[in-house]
Amino acid sequence: MQNRFRKFLLRNRRDFNRWSASALVITLLIGIPPIFIFFKLFAGPGESWEAIAQYLLPKYVQNSLYIALVSSILTIFLGVSSAWLSTRYEFPGRKPLEWLLILPLAIPSYITAYAYAGVFDYGGPWIMLLHGLSLNLDKIDVMNIHGLSFVLSVSLYPYVYVACRAFFQQQSQHLIEASQVLGKNETYGFFKLILPIARPAIAGGVILVIMEVLNDYGAAKYYGVNTFTTGIFKSWFGYKEPETAVYLAALLLVIIFSLILIEQAHRRRKRFVVDTKSGKQLQRLKPRRAKRGLITAIVALPVLLGFLVPVAQLMYWAVLNFSEISWIDLNRVIMQSLSIAALAAGFCVLAALALLIAGHWNPLGWVSQISKFGILGYAIPGAVIAVGVYMPSLFVDKWLIRMNRQLFSLEIGLFLTGTATALIYAYVVRFLAVAYNPLSAGKQNVQQSLLEASQSLGKGVFRTLWKVELPLLRSALLGAFILVFIDVMKELPLTLILKPYDVQTLAIEAYQYASDERIIEAAWPSLMIVFTGVFPVIFLNRLIRKD
Repeated sequence: MQNRFRKFLLRNRRDFNRWSASALVITLLIGIPPIFIFFKLFAGPGESWEAIAQYLLPKYVQNSLYIALVSSILTIFLGVSSAWLSTRYEFPGRKPLEWLLILPLAIPSYITAYAYAGVFDYGGPWIMLLHGLSLNLDKIDVMNIHGLSFVLSVSLYPYVYVACRAFFQQQSQHLIEASQVLGKNETYGFFKLILPIARPAIAGGVILVIMEVLNDYGAAKYYGVNTFTTGIFKSWFGYKEPETAVYLAALLLVIIFSLILIEQAHRRRKRFVVDTKSGKQLQRLKPRRAKRGLITAIVALPVLLGFLVPVAQLMYWAVLNFSEISWIDLNRVIMQSLSIAALAAGFCVLAALALLIAGHWNPLGWVSQISKFGILGYAIPGAVIAVGVYMPSLFVDKWLIRMNRQLFSLEIGLFLTGTATALIYAYVVRFLAVAYNPLSAGKQNVQQSLLEASQSLGKGVFRTLWKVELPLLRSALLGAFILVFIDVMKELPLTLILKPYDVQTLAIEAYQYASDERIIEAAWPSLMIVFTGVFPVIFLNRLIRKD
């Protein structure tokens, strides 16, 4: 044992280099919020913790798990069916529907919630339609946990759709042919062969859906449903107890990571192997006309529910409020939102690229394993990260104020707390994985021989990176920037806690109008978020198809 430990120390002393140090420093900086929350648990909760644990916590757990379960089932149904039908069959409108199915990702779930509340409200399109058809039916109440689950499902199904579509496009024709040889039909082959093998893709999409559901605050708050995230906000702003908010945040982290570990452990006991090289690629079938119409309707339904209906309602409100909108104020909010999103996306891509390069040139395996924790921020809800950033920032600011007062007799203000620096840092922690994954996938396509050839010509690592790797990673860099940009524009809980006093984003603007029951006035900020998300999503889809 001692000899093994001595060899470990000697190897680390020999192989530890600046890239190892860089990877550890980046991982430590990204890991500060969850680490701080973990150690803050030992300080104990606030005074209201016992009452919350007894009366409110069971409801938080029950509601959060119920919404996650229902949303998972509905997103699997919508995402898998649309992905399979658009991959397997030829039908009218298939090509435009393939990218239209992604567009609900451009609409934040809380904005979709506002729109559906208006659709089914008194005087809304649903009631007007019923009156036009002379039907005397009751108003549909969506302002509850069931309506919230539906709204989140039609907003988040693209996570499952994108993952399954990529898998089905690589699927082999011989699996279907094997079932036909055995005398089984197309339906049997799908449910017994294709669907079980597609489980990793489905699980990957569902995990993202669950993370987004547990991160939601705006929709749950507007619909009056108590969840973990609303409980964190209530403890922080209502009870004025950050310690209690930390406890709730820690419990939410435990639930999220437990779900991930359970799914991975269950998947580890099974093998999912698809031999796409020995078989033909999946060929599209052209069914009869009646069936083609039915398939078109099924595939178009998620687009209708997740994109067209909310956007139509928002545009209707925007027309009603057109004469009352203050374009100067709206343009100022738009510019602030775009600037913050662009800065955050740029820093996030730089941090992801630095972590990727440092991990590549680092020779120590344990450093590479630790650096993977740096991309776990996306599994942590925005409210949790905001708590983990706010409290250390406040601690550092108090220390700086105290030191300047003692050493220089100077009174200074806050450097980090309530500034754009803390906000952008929190965005980097939250969305580093969003930038890291496409960059990592793009780097796998860069041939190692090109890098070795550059180094054999006497070029250093940075010169090789600038002249060889970055040009080849141009599409991945652009895709990573667009993905982070869209997520930052939509992010509400994190921004709501950490935004500077003199900064207003479109997400906060729409949320404040909706909270004040001025839902029609929330239409223009909401539409601006949608438009700034739709065009990057369309561009990204074309970029992926081109590559």
